Amino acid sequence: MSYGDISILSLYMLALLLLSPPLGEVMARALDGERFWLTRSLGWLERGALFVSGARSEKQMNGREYMSAALIFTGVNVVALLALQLAQAYLPLNPEGFAAPGFWLALNTAISFVSNTNWQAYSGEATFGYLVQTLGLGVQNFISAGVGFAVMLAMARGLGKDANGPGNFWVDLVRSIVYILLPLSLILAVFLLSQGVIMSFADYVTATTLEGARQTIPLGPAASQIAIKQLGTNGGGFFGVNSAHPFENPTVFSNFAQCLAILLIPSALIFTYGRIAGAARHAWRLYFAVLLLFAGALALGLYAELQGLPELGIANNLEGKELRSGVPQSVLWATATTAASNGSVNAMHSSLSPVAGGVALFLMMLGEVVYGGVGVGLTGLLMFVIIAVFLAGLMVGRTPEYLGKKIEKREVQLAIIGVLTPSALILIFTAVAVQFEAGLAPRANTGPHGLSEILYAFTSASANNGSAFAGLGAGADFYTITQSVCMALGRLAAILPPIAIGASMAQKKAVPPGPGSFAVDNFTFAFLLIAVILIVGGLTFFPALLLGPGLEALLVNP
Repeated sequence: MSYGDISILSLYMLALLLLSPPLGEVMARALDGERFWLTRSLGWLERGALFVSGARSEKQMNGREYMSAALIFTGVNVVALLALQLAQAYLPLNPEGFAAPGFWLALNTAISFVSNTNWQAYSGEATFGYLVQTLGLGVQNFISAGVGFAVMLAMARGLGKDANGPGNFWVDLVRSIVYILLPLSLILAVFLLSQGVIMSFADYVTATTLEGARQTIPLGPAASQIAIKQLGTNGGGFFGVNSAHPFENPTVFSNFAQCLAILLIPSALIFTYGRIAGAARHAWRLYFAVLLLFAGALALGLYAELQGLPELGIANNLEGKELRSGVPQSVLWATATTAASNGSVNAMHSSLSPVAGGVALFLMMLGEVVYGGVGVGLTGLLMFVIIAVFLAGLMVGRTPEYLGKKIEKREVQLAIIGVLTPSALILIFTAVAVQFEAGLAPRANTGPHGLSEILYAFTSASANNGSAFAGLGAGADFYTITQSVCMALGRLAAILPPIAIGASMAQKKAVPPGPGSFAVDNFTFAFLLIAVILIVGGLTFFPALLLGPGLEALLVNP
């Protein structure tokens, strides 16, 4: 690895560390409704959106009302996006005259973007016109991320010491979009434009190559969608090859900015939570645990890729890598996109070495809590915190407490449901797929790599990630239908238990810590949390990982 690569990796980690605390503070003020420097310029947009929705900022919802609002809003968006796709042939801004996609593909895409998964069993430039890309997919990138913010706030307020309820779903949704997602997306989009990312509503261009062949060059309003796809941990590309396409990611600077944007908001939300819950010191311990897990995964992925494949006579495994930025930055992106529920790619994950591909799989299997998606990554981490505190309470023989509030049976049950539901979906649907020819036929490879392709597909869907081992033909009806189920149930597991936990904890009064209380603001707790994440979240998948990436690694390097 060159000094340039080391410098870029170090700069990335440093930038993430320096930007997260101040951004977390600004986001906390914006989401709590405090006046700050953006209120004067964007306050009218918040008031207008709340007026149109009929919501009142002073009205507090209970847990059931908050949950119902999130579910109904999500369902309405699925129907609206499905209808928009099916009506595409009759809509304007469709210069290539694309017809509507098939029903199952349209349903899969609707659930995918509304659930913040952005799984794409199609190529955007060959399937959707500009109106569907912007009004449909681009808008859902904002909305799905906004729902993640709202879920996080409902849980954070309930865990806080001065809780009086989960808040108001509509207010939380509007504020997260108006004061956080829109401004940051505008800044990033302008920067991407300066680097050459396209932003055009013109017709596709037909060019003649040097060999005399005719080639169609797709255009489109890409920059705006690329910005929010990264910041909102959505990940869906405007073009089929995602951020490996030069129109989406043309320079080393755009590559760095997009990769940083993937983790920026999830990382900062840890400090937002610390301020809302009144536990700033505890937030730093959470950040330490997450950072250590991320750094370990990145180091293992880099080590595996930089070793090459000596048994195959390959010193540098360049297949499927982003050669403009090099192998280390491709591994950095792969680690960041699977640590968050982002799913965008600048290299093909199916071409990663077995160990590096296994790292990407494992990060998603942990529930994407390192750092996780916008909002839902933090709530996933907090569910692991509740389990860790519960286990610590069992060890000392007293009722567990977290931030002065007792953790009881209901909260532990909800946390277990939230953690294990995606795990069950991954293993059950993978087991079903390998039993039928409809699940096996779309594989590009047999053997352990073929199993990894299937395992990766259901892991990505259930964890609401959206990346893929590209060898699997996921456009087959078997996968569009089964993955739709996985994405929908995975999203429900990500948003319902945290809201319920927040509502339950909000009803409890915080008490001062006693001599037997387990401290959560020290490094002992951070290491306990890491152990719980690895054991509870990771060992569930040990047999599957051993049969897929593990066996492949042994075959390649016996």
